[in-house]
Amino acid sequence: MNPDVDTAPGQGGRFVTTRWSLVLSAGRGASPHSDEALAQLCQTYWYPLYAYARRRSRSRHDAEDLTQAFFARFLERNYLEGLHADRGTFRAFLLAAMKHFLANEWDKAGRLKRGGGVPHLSLDWQEGDDRFHLDPPDTASPPDRLFDREWALALLERVVGRLHDECVSDGKAAVFDQARGYLMMGESAIPYADAAKTLGLAEGAVRVAVHRLRKRYRELLKEEIAQTLNDPAQVQEELRSLQAALAT
Repeated sequence: MNPDVDTAPGQGGRFVTTRWSLVLSAGRGASPHSDEALAQLCQTYWYPLYAYARRRSRSRHDAEDLTQAFFARFLERNYLEGLHADRGTFRAFLLAAMKHFLANEWDKAGRLKRGGGVPHLSLDWQEGDDRFHLDPPDTASPPDRLFDREWALALLERVVGRLHDECVSDGKAAVFDQARGYLMMGESAIPYADAAKTLGLAEGAVRVAVHRLRKRYRELLKEEIAQTLNDPAQVQEELRSLQAALAT
């Protein structure tokens, strides 16, 4: 069983608790599990907010201060009071919270600084700056669209990282290194013969290995998307939204 998803009887014989639904259900009452779930979500998806702040014409250092200050406030329990289950996606909630923060906190003289004595995340600002310059945003696109695109990329990065770790654990690192570029290819476009020659395996064996890898990739992708939703039944809808964000 995926350690990030707990299951218990419910409607349809199965109730799924995701990280975001765990945070929502905690409400005003803090709990170690909900706090950890929220911190994990924020640690995974901080960069889209940083890119959003940079896209809003902030300098690098202002965007760093802004993002860290936002998370310092966000990870305080009182910032999450009054959450409702109808806010189904963590992606939408986080962006709305950031917009609220920008409108109400940034220009205050007493805005938070990094390490201001409240809970904060350890974030790699240099990596964020390098990434921002490596793939500069389309200045003609609105910041919201950039946020959604960077969210989709962050999610895919986490999925590929999990798949890599599984393959290494199973002694299949070489297969992963060769096949990672095939994960989102159409089946007919995959150069199985070339891969077989590189790996020193029969083409049939490579076909089976790549098929299993692609299948596991899709499973992990759906699992990771579900972690950001209150209702896992919305996975396909969120997947379509993220695919649209990447297409733009």
